[in-house]
Amino acid sequence: MNLPYEWLMRVDKIKDSLRGLFGSKEPPRPKMCPACGTLVGTTATRCHECGTSLNFSLSAAGRGVSGFFGGETPVTSVLLIVNILMFVVSIASSIQSGEGLSLTGGVSSEVLFRLGAQFEPVITEGHQWFRLLTACFLHLSIIHIGFNMWVLWDVGRVIERVYGSARYLFLYTLTGITGNIVSVVWDHYSARPALSAGASGALMGLIGLMIAITTRRSGAAIKAERTRLIWWVVIIFAMGAYPGVHVNNSAHFGGLASGFLLGRLFADREPTAGSEMKRAYALGWLAALIIIVSFVLMLLHVRDGGA
Repeated sequence: MNLPYEWLMRVDKIKDSLRGLFGSKEPPRPKMCPACGTLVGTTATRCHECGTSLNFSLSAAGRGVSGFFGGETPVTSVLLIVNILMFVVSIASSIQSGEGLSLTGGVSSEVLFRLGAQFEPVITEGHQWFRLLTACFLHLSIIHIGFNMWVLWDVGRVIERVYGSARYLFLYTLTGITGNIVSVVWDHYSARPALSAGASGALMGLIGLMIAITTRRSGAAIKAERTRLIWWVVIIFAMGAYPGVHVNNSAHFGGLASGFLLGRLFADREPTAGSEMKRAYALGWLAALIIIVSFVLMLLHVRDGGA
């Protein structure tokens, strides 16, 4: 069985250390830049091709995290896992408080509120801004999370391959936050605040990105894909406008619009080596930091009273 190159490098390092214990050591080998993959000299501390530090850099750390989770789309896998874990916690907490599990419900409003669901008064008056992001990782029912995770797995992997994992995480996070900001503004001025949760704002952002990508490319297949996406958007908004259906169309609109605008702003390809790669990893780590801080703040407020 052939091991990946990264694992072969690790095996070689272990062999070198064992040889050193017994007094024999092979000449040092060239290193590989963690950002662009260029072979560099044995004593180099910085890549001559892209300028990345070989000792520590955001690019190196980002590639290390991606390699740990494996696959071509590690960020989509991590987002899927975090969403499922949060749903398990939500269901377990709801059952403990006496709620019954069903396809269309099962997560109590109090549990959703404690775990960081979006609620306009506590965001605008209580300044609990972390809810703009933590709400993206909460779901109300099995059907709710099932549909959203299907879209995440189907669309997210495509977007991650197009933009690269680091920029994809940033775009997903930003469109999710923007969708919830639009929702909060709508709730504030309509004076009808409601508890809201779900990844659909960020997922609509991904759809907006895909629509933007199709506007830059030509061909019958691309045109057909754009038409399919637009019809998909129309159906989602129509469902949200149907009486009795509780769908947050304002968050959907915010995510979709921001995704489309970002899709027009960012080049629809993976970042190239050098400064573009560094910026991409900086954006990715910024998004990761925002997510971590938001969850920490949620834990600090988890004992707050229910909505």
